[in-house]
Amino acid sequence: MSNEIERATSALLYLDAGCSREEWVRAGMGAKSAGVAFDEFHRWSASGGNYASESECRTVWKSFSASGPVTPATLFGLAFEQGWQDPAAKLRTKERLQPDCPIPRTKQAPQTPVKQVKNSTAAAIWGNCVPATQSHPYIDRKQGSPDGLRTYPKTAETLRIDGVDMTDALVIPCFAPDGETLLTLQFIPLVGQKKNLPGASFNDGFFTVGNVASAQKVYIVEGIGQAWAANKATGAAAVVCFGSGRMATVTKVLRDKCPAARLVIVPDKGLEAKAAKIAADVAAPWVELPADKPQNYDVSDYLLEHGAGVLTALLEHPLSPPVRYKLLSDDDLGKLPPLQWRIKGVLPTTGLAALYGPSGSGKSFLVLDALQAVAEGRDWFGCKTKPCNIVYCCLEGESGLAGRVTAYHTAARRWGVSSSNIRYLVQPFNLLDEADVNDLFKAIRVSGQDTEVVVLDTLNRAAPGTDENDSKSMGLIIAAAKQLQTLTGGLVLLVHHTGKDATKGLRGHSSLHAALDAAVEVRRDGDRREWLIAKSKDGEDGEAHPFKLDVVEIGTDTDGEPVTSCVLHPLEVIADGIKKVMPPKSGNQRVVWDVLGEIFRKAGITRPEGAPDTLPEGKPCITLEAAIDQTRTKLICDPRRQTERSQAAIRGLIDRGLLCHEDGFLWCK
Repeated sequence: MSNEIERATSALLYLDAGCSREEWVRAGMGAKSAGVAFDEFHRWSASGGNYASESECRTVWKSFSASGPVTPATLFGLAFEQGWQDPAAKLRTKERLQPDCPIPRTKQAPQTPVKQVKNSTAAAIWGNCVPATQSHPYIDRKQGSPDGLRTYPKTAETLRIDGVDMTDALVIPCFAPDGETLLTLQFIPLVGQKKNLPGASFNDGFFTVGNVASAQKVYIVEGIGQAWAANKATGAAAVVCFGSGRMATVTKVLRDKCPAARLVIVPDKGLEAKAAKIAADVAAPWVELPADKPQNYDVSDYLLEHGAGVLTALLEHPLSPPVRYKLLSDDDLGKLPPLQWRIKGVLPTTGLAALYGPSGSGKSFLVLDALQAVAEGRDWFGCKTKPCNIVYCCLEGESGLAGRVTAYHTAARRWGVSSSNIRYLVQPFNLLDEADVNDLFKAIRVSGQDTEVVVLDTLNRAAPGTDENDSKSMGLIIAAAKQLQTLTGGLVLLVHHTGKDATKGLRGHSSLHAALDAAVEVRRDGDRREWLIAKSKDGEDGEAHPFKLDVVEIGTDTDGEPVTSCVLHPLEVIADGIKKVMPPKSGNQRVVWDVLGEIFRKAGITRPEGAPDTLPEGKPCITLEAAIDQTRTKLICDPRRQTERSQAAIRGLIDRGLLCHEDGFLWCK
């Protein structure tokens, strides 16, 4: 630090602002002479126990002359007396040692660190003092303890500091970190402010209430009163720094001396920002006093005002500096919210996932069916879903998208189901182009709907020209996908292909599978199709879910010939591999299924008028309208939603293959 103003500021802040007024004025005059700004002088002054107000500080500051009789040397001298280490000293020493021309070097003996030397004056005065007692006015007033303290006796030679008689003053020793070397003394006279022994330095010394050596927690405070309060409220050791200016130095010494102890910084009111910085430097928490307390209020005042129990609660819940990593206990883990699912057991609500399979396996039909189920909030293959808004980027086979959606709605419209929560993108989109990613996010924002799921179908078309087998290229793809996920805050689902060997999973570099939070594999063997979970957060892997694609006529072309597409129907399978439809186990579908069973039994085998020719002989049959009317009141939900829920449950039973529906009639398969 070569800047003289910064050097002077460092010296000023090291001094104890609670010194005598004469010393305070001299320090301020020296600081102003060195070019220190008023804000720094005021910040330092406010840390003193005898601070009055900013107005008084400013008035006194204006009376100082920048070119008066007190020079910066006075300020530096005061700081050196208190143990200040000049940050510019090493630089200047180095400059002085640089010769103008080379000189021969001689081998020197290795230097050893200079030990701190006991101050003889302090030792002599300390030796004349007598052990303090509980009846000392200051100890009694602060509810403190006389342990380790002394008083200056009347029988000794009169001692005056700044003109104040120290007779009967409480004497607090300042020891070096070794706990034995006496550095200086602080006096608390019966009348007036605390006084420090002239000509002696605090250096990096301190005084301890309690045992630091074996302590698991150490409170670091400015003065003896605060140390007593912290120790009384918690039973933990407390260290006296002798002023806020030495708190940083003492804290660093204690961190080295007691690396395993939990240090807690306890500043006076108004010095929270300074304490937070000190705490951050040594990864320690700090305590903040209530906001309604006045400047320079401390934990000793808090103890006297509210009692030890209230102070204990304050001290045992300190603030922690921001850290990158948060370490959790078993209890913390137990309090974490459970994993949230978009499709329970299949796709999480947030993260990066993939649905993949060979060409022609039915990936696009499967993903569209899943998205529609999520948009409607209905079960999908027996898995509960959480409804949300979706953006489906169809980047491959765009011309067939309209047909697939129309086919789905052709089957769904009779139930009054709408997929208004899904939006589609059919324009080219490059995941590796930052502008494209940002523009897609802007389009989502402009739509006025938060989007929790974004689907890229397919990944190959979303990252054109990249080598999926190259680790670097795949790394860029993964990073871009995660950036899109971060912007939307939901789930990004990549529709992808398998490689030439489908048994090896996702096409491309293996880092993609590792980066996924969930993966769904689609397989096809002839007419048999199925999907299974290849990777899932806390889900079960490997269970197969077979499905079929039913052809749906969606219109006619210009030649009058039918135009068709497909819709997906789930199937169940038993152990011997024979396809078998399984009834639902719970939910509205189970309720409706049980009620319909009774209705079918009462209907008998008489063929209703208008029933379709495809109705098998002897099969009980009822109208769809009657089924909805007789089941909806059995559902436990808002009466206004009963019809809608009954429709959805019956549609689910049809999708499962348990019911047949044609021309407004229902019967069991």
